[in-house]
Amino acid sequence: MYRVWNFVTTYSVLLISGALIALVWANIDYDSYYKLVNFKIWQDGPIGKDYGEYRKLTLHYLVNDVLMAFFFAIAAKEVWEAIILKNGSLRGKKAATPLFATAGGMIGPITVYLGLAAFLGSDTFSAVSNGWAIPTATDIAFSYLVGRMVFGAGHPAVRFLLLLAIADDAAGLIILAIFYPSGELALEWLLLSVGAAIAVFVLANWLPRYLDRGNQLRPNSTWVRNKLSFWPYLIAACVSWYGFMMSGIHPALGLLPIVPTIPHADRAFGIFSDAEKYLTDLLNQIEHALKYPVEIVLFLFGLLNAGVKFSAIGTPTWLVLAGLIIGKPLGVLLFGWLGAHPLKLGLPEGMKTSDLFVIGCVSAIGFTVSLFVASVAFDPGPVQDAAKMGALFSFGAAILSFIAAKLTRVVKQEF
Repeated sequence: MYRVWNFVTTYSVLLISGALIALVWANIDYDSYYKLVNFKIWQDGPIGKDYGEYRKLTLHYLVNDVLMAFFFAIAAKEVWEAIILKNGSLRGKKAATPLFATAGGMIGPITVYLGLAAFLGSDTFSAVSNGWAIPTATDIAFSYLVGRMVFGAGHPAVRFLLLLAIADDAAGLIILAIFYPSGELALEWLLLSVGAAIAVFVLANWLPRYLDRGNQLRPNSTWVRNKLSFWPYLIAACVSWYGFMMSGIHPALGLLPIVPTIPHADRAFGIFSDAEKYLTDLLNQIEHALKYPVEIVLFLFGLLNAGVKFSAIGTPTWLVLAGLIIGKPLGVLLFGWLGAHPLKLGLPEGMKTSDLFVIGCVSAIGFTVSLFVASVAFDPGPVQDAAKMGALFSFGAAILSFIAAKLTRVVKQEF
């Protein structure tokens, strides 16, 4: 239990604290909370013919569009390692059934969300349909935590759940990029991001290794590593972020093209593993250097996005919740069963088919990513606030997970 609590304090306490402070603040004095969220850090003079528009940088934009890029970069790092490394969890047959379950964990929530919205009438459907991706999200950190508490750290279902959550995040990044542009699309600007990624890979990664071929001392690679360190990648990241911003794709995803260009280890110990801090590759060093700054970013994200009045609870709240707590478990169970049995891909040794339903309940905790999707799916207002409340209420899936585990007679395996 100490290890579980240590996990919470290490990775989640600031995010939870930010969200709780925001909820309390917004329900006590919403006006002052609103002023904080929209606080202008910088504002230029008027632009445009009618002088009604201003270039401005608000605290909300700084956190959601700029600083959250580092959070998504860390998520992308885990996805990239899972795909590219020989022992990666998203490679080979071992990933097949979890990937099927991941598909079910996205199709199920979308079907329930849109189906119920359509049942409530065309007006409701038109108002909320753009939020279909909100209940597809899975919060890796909290789901992993609850999964360990439900199954025990040694249960194969925990690894299955973690793989599902990583794949879910990968799909979520694609959905954000394609379906939720931040403005009018100008995809030619993505060439700037692609160019930055290619340039930094060639100049700071491939070229030094090419020049060092046959030389065990690797003088060029060592010089780049010691003298330039992460700076070329940071510069490329800034250029890529600008390309995403100008292209109309959400700029918080702007660092994703740069992550695969950074030198990485030939093995990974898994997300949140303490052993990874002993790896000396630049990618892992950057991740661990970003750990505490990203925790502060997540605190600010919770503070600036979770401040919703309880009076905002409405139809989108229940649609998001239904998508998560009904669509997720049923989708994961159905598609996981389909992959494991009719398609004969199998389940990890020691895992039962009924464990798929419990995994679906655990993965219904949307929180961080669901909040983020809600903030980009809807304009600020009652619908967005109601959808955010559904994302916050998804913590209730943790209780359902323990009930489901009890009913399906899950045997905890601590080692």
